[in-house]
Amino acid sequence: MTPSRRMALLGPGQAGGSDPLPGFVTDMVDLAVRGLPPGYVDGEFVFTRRGRVEGDGADAKWTAVPEGRSVRYTAIVALGVNTLPEERQRQALAGETALELAGRLVKRLPQVTGLGDAALIAWAAAETGHPELPAALEHLARLDDALSDGAQVYTVEAAWALAGLVAARKAGGDVPDARLERSRARILGGLAEDRLYRHVLGPAAGPLVPWYRAHVGCFADQVYPLQALARLHALTGDAEALRAAEQVSEGICAAQGAEGQWWWHYDARSGAVVEGYPVYSVHQLSMGPMALLDLADAGGRLRMDEIALGLRWMLERPETGERLVLPELDLTWRKAAREDPRKVVRGARAAATRVMQGARLSVLDKVYPPVAVDRECRPYELGWLLYAWLCDLRGTEG
Repeated sequence: MTPSRRMALLGPGQAGGSDPLPGFVTDMVDLAVRGLPPGYVDGEFVFTRRGRVEGDGADAKWTAVPEGRSVRYTAIVALGVNTLPEERQRQALAGETALELAGRLVKRLPQVTGLGDAALIAWAAAETGHPELPAALEHLARLDDALSDGAQVYTVEAAWALAGLVAARKAGGDVPDARLERSRARILGGLAEDRLYRHVLGPAAGPLVPWYRAHVGCFADQVYPLQALARLHALTGDAEALRAAEQVSEGICAAQGAEGQWWWHYDARSGAVVEGYPVYSVHQLSMGPMALLDLADAGGRLRMDEIALGLRWMLERPETGERLVLPELDLTWRKAAREDPRKVVRGARAAATRVMQGARLSVLDKVYPPVAVDRECRPYELGWLLYAWLCDLRGTEG
């Protein structure tokens, strides 16, 4: 395929392939197109394709078994696939287009009760140009209005709501100023006293997160607000939104691991890393680049060094020598993690940093080393990969 403008930012590479990143990203986009159809079942994407070993001994090999269903992941795939030319959209969706997939999602809206899912569907309807965008916006408004002033809201879902409204307004949808401002103020308020975003917006005490984790935000809690604020600035010239997006960008880039790891949990008060693991493939390949490239497209600082370093982690990393990209299955394994199924480390470090900022409990690194690989792949990981590298806020697509 012809590299998109974003892919070209990685450079042309050198003769003999001494810089693998340009070709690697091109290969990953192609892998995403091939890897989506196995997870597309009866007009909806599965929750995951889970790795399973078949055979014994020398004949043993990995396969990936589809499990569950997910409206949320289906909407994200619609956004990603919409960046492709129609012929490739049909390859990725077993003969259908992103517009048709968005239509399926809009029909599901009466059963959708989550703010984040409704926001993603409205976002997908806007970007695919679906005629039922007004219905999607009405449903999103009803769910948003059901939230009382000052209620806790998951940061990720609030960010998707803002991104969805921005996309709808850009597409010519009816988005009242008051509704856009409410969503904007909710996101900006999350940085009123903190360096980065917490897992929930609103009161620190509430039902959505335990007290000992109230100060913690994950990587997703940073990149989705960063993306939404960058897109708001690109559409409206909102200087405050751009400053907030730059603040978050600076925070996650300052904390990035020496080998390119986009770490998982942060102390929102200071920006310090609470617990680095797991490190997710989708963060390295897709979500980190997506947010940072959106910011650059909106007029913010371009951080290609950090993006490239994160990509290189996918090729070689200190945690494990096991491959995370499996072309034979057209997927990526989900993450490198600690041997810590009960999540002892993240809980202990969250509680410790709640009491004393910067507390590390370093002994836990030896007790629970990051040597495990989570062998599954969720469709949204491939959807965001397409969106990250083929979307262009400047008005062109790859």
